[in-house]
Amino acid sequence: MTNAAALDFDHVELLIGTVENAADANAKAVRNTVLSPRFYTTDFDAMDKLNVEPVRAEWDTMMKEYEGDNNHDHFQRDAAFAEEVRVLMPQLSPEMRQEFLDFLISSLTSEFSGCILYNEVRKHVKNPDIKQLMTFMARDESRHAGFINQSLRDFDLGIDLGQLKRTKSYTFFKPKFIFYATYLSEKIGYARYITIYRQLEKNPDKRFHPIFRWFERWCNDEFRHGESFALIMRAHPELLRGVNLLWIRFFILAVYATMYVRDHTRPLLHEAMGFESTEYDYEVFRITSDIARQVFPVEVDIDHPVFRAGMTHLVELSIANAKAKERGGVMGLIGRASTALQAVYTFGRLYLLPVKKNELPADIRMQPTW
Repeated sequence: MTNAAALDFDHVELLIGTVENAADANAKAVRNTVLSPRFYTTDFDAMDKLNVEPVRAEWDTMMKEYEGDNNHDHFQRDAAFAEEVRVLMPQLSPEMRQEFLDFLISSLTSEFSGCILYNEVRKHVKNPDIKQLMTFMARDESRHAGFINQSLRDFDLGIDLGQLKRTKSYTFFKPKFIFYATYLSEKIGYARYITIYRQLEKNPDKRFHPIFRWFERWCNDEFRHGESFALIMRAHPELLRGVNLLWIRFFILAVYATMYVRDHTRPLLHEAMGFESTEYDYEVFRITSDIARQVFPVEVDIDHPVFRAGMTHLVELSIANAKAKERGGVMGLIGRASTALQAVYTFGRLYLLPVKKNELPADIRMQPTW
């Protein structure tokens, strides 16, 4: 079975590459791969036509929460931050440093992706409800990306966000795909950060960087962003039935599989926190699945033995693909084609597994109680 212990650093380096300077960091952020966060654009006219009247009471309550902005002063580094960086960072091994940098760069790219998408929607719509929501969410994601970038600058590796916006390619998604994917991204972001925060709250000796002290209030922003998309989808129930159930199923599986493979490139990162990568990922899946019952009528059975075996196989195929890419030549191309086909087949098997059915609750809003 492939797990964190089974991946040596040669495998990790193949999958995540190395970052030695600011040029490497910026190139990594710009690069689009199967595992890297992407930038999105959408149909702004369709977004402008959204109607939240069916959920008006919950919507107005949420807008007041955004206006209250309880995190307006949160993303400021305190006096202890620089001292912790000075003491803790020299203790990182070169391998651990690379995994942590990969975590920071991919997290920043993901946060900045949300900022760009929300800001673009804000600029292109006249619908006052959607414009107001996107303004608030872009504000939050901008803070998150900027805060991570400060930590990258501690390594002299800051990302040029303006250049990133101009040079990274964009993927077009229909609004409903934006809703499914972004809802899951925000909720799984909450689950990831709160799982890390709770672990390090209980084991402060394993907190190897001060940024983790900010994760509790930070991930509550992510939670609220997910709530926003939940309300939009519940206001448009046609998005949650018929053929759209197949799309929901696809996006849940795609988000889970991407996270699982990516996380298994960072075994030392999780080990330093007292996790094993597989254990950590399934806890995140469990929390995300619990939350998503507020809006999705179906969920993936994360405990099905075929599901677990398939996730493991996707990690193995990712390693094999990276080895084939490094080998190069005709044999390398054949190897990459073979692993790609096997990955598609494995994903298809996972997609065809039976799903669990959910009865949508009358009360849509949830609280971040994990």
